[in-house]
Amino acid sequence: MHNGMLYLVAGWSGCFVMAIELLGGRLLAPFFGSSIYVWGAIITVFMLALSIGYLLGGRWSLRQPSLTRLAVILLVAALTALPVVLGADALLDWLSVRVTDPRLGSLLGSLLLFLVPTVVAGMVSPYAVRLLVEDRQRSGERAGRLYFVSTFGSALGTLLTSFYLVLHFEVNQILWAMLGTSAVIAALALASDRRAVPA
Repeated sequence: MHNGMLYLVAGWSGCFVMAIELLGGRLLAPFFGSSIYVWGAIITVFMLALSIGYLLGGRWSLRQPSLTRLAVILLVAALTALPVVLGADALLDWLSVRVTDPRLGSLLGSLLLFLVPTVVAGMVSPYAVRLLVEDRQRSGERAGRLYFVSTFGSALGTLLTSFYLVLHFEVNQILWAMLGTSAVIAALALASDRRAVPA
């Protein structure tokens, strides 16, 4: 159950990141367009944020790693994405008036909205690897399996968001559903970790 929950958290985190990235394009389009500049800005911010998150997640995993702390990371990623739901339009409107260059404007908008939640979400996979690895002989195999699950979740999030969700739901509806799912999975992980602790 413990390992299954780790895979669930990692897979959902990958799905969450890619869904937010794709929806980011929808959010920025009314203000800065949907040109290659805008997508270049979004992808750059997400890649930079994930790289920082991987580094921080690996370092934080050295300090008393637990499923509870992993659940907290997932929950914080959702909480830091709240401004995307609550204030993206107002922020991007304000920014578009002051920054007319779509390259700079989309880059700044992406940084302000997506950097922090993506950094936190990026911490999930390396932290989960630390919890999975119990001996060095199997460390590579277990890390590979977890990154497979995480990347598979990313692919699933991309397909679901771009092929289905955006056709049937408003962007904010999708975002609220994503945040709610993160909260539910974090709660399940917390409950699972508590059951695993001996009385």
